[in-house]
Amino acid sequence: MDIAIAGAGMGGLAAATALRQSGHNVTVFDQFDAPAPVGSGLVVQPVGMDVLDRLGALPAAMGWGNRIHRMFGHEVLSGRPVLDVAYDAPGDPRFGLAIHRAALFQALHEAALAAGVQIEPGRRVTGRAGMELLFDDRREGPFELIVDATGTGSPLSPMRARPLGYGALWGTVDWPEGTELPRNELRQAYRRADRMLGVLPVGRIPGQSGFRSSIFWSLPAGAFDEWRDGGLEAWRAEAISHWPAFAPFVEQITDPDQMTMARYAHGTLRRPFEDGVIYIGDAAHRASPQLGQGANMALLDACALARALEAARGDVALAAQWYAQARRWHVRGYQLMSRLFTPQYQGDSRWLPVLRDRALYPLSTVRPVQRILTRLVCGDLLPPLGSLER
Repeated sequence: MDIAIAGAGMGGLAAATALRQSGHNVTVFDQFDAPAPVGSGLVVQPVGMDVLDRLGALPAAMGWGNRIHRMFGHEVLSGRPVLDVAYDAPGDPRFGLAIHRAALFQALHEAALAAGVQIEPGRRVTGRAGMELLFDDRREGPFELIVDATGTGSPLSPMRARPLGYGALWGTVDWPEGTELPRNELRQAYRRADRMLGVLPVGRIPGQSGFRSSIFWSLPAGAFDEWRDGGLEAWRAEAISHWPAFAPFVEQITDPDQMTMARYAHGTLRRPFEDGVIYIGDAAHRASPQLGQGANMALLDACALARALEAARGDVALAAQWYAQARRWHVRGYQLMSRLFTPQYQGDSRWLPVLRDRALYPLSTVRPVQRILTRLVCGDLLPPLGSLER
């Protein structure tokens, strides 16, 4: 089949590689002059690593990224722990792969090229007319299948997502010598729920030297200009007062442009396909990053799409239905849990953090609940590929 993929992000490149490995002719159109990643650090969970392994991209990703075995957070006013989830507890030897988006992008980009995917940069998709893609200057097609992987700003997807009240500032800095923080853990600190600071050790970044870390700072979605106007000195002082161990990280931020504002939304297409068009990743569903599943969801969508098309023997309409069915409950289940968790860690509520600290955290330390939380974070609390599992 002749397949067009709009967007060379994580989901688009993964889908392109999987479909090309199945024997299809795949062309990826991306708006950047040279396809490039956007964003900072993320965690590829075990379900996402399974997809990378199938695509042949896992060895490269492992070479760039950094294994983490635990997520730990504490409340800055009381000093009490409020989050403690181990990947290998109790007794399951798994881990998350902390990695910068640039590194994950490179691993997927190399896999796509090795598979024979044709990538056309500098081609901004503006819409479609039937089975043709529209660009600023011309149109391409017709194709037998169009895959929309253009993300949150998709010009093709009909989804209308609900913006969330809080986002986060992201930046990347060197891993400082002498820090007390471990390299194999995601560490976070909270002041109630209206402040969240975090450090994610992401390993190496293409084109840069040394071991690197992503830092983040929770911020109301509309407060970015206020943050800039307040000045870096006041921000650094506040951050260090909340969490002294954050000092050697935040002190490396000397220009506001080193930090990027990320805004989040919740939304889901009830039917992630139309005639001849299938939506994956953020073009199909969006949620807060609280459970660390964003990139993994896109990778799973790509895998499910390729499997559905193979199982349907090229019947696009049937494959679209099977793809949607396979991903429905995993996506909806994790979005529901994200809705429940997010206000406890990012929001203005005064009583939800109390519930989190005094009831939910103690409950999370009970052994059966620990196992549930481990599987929740690993991404397989619900079957990721539904009936397409094999």
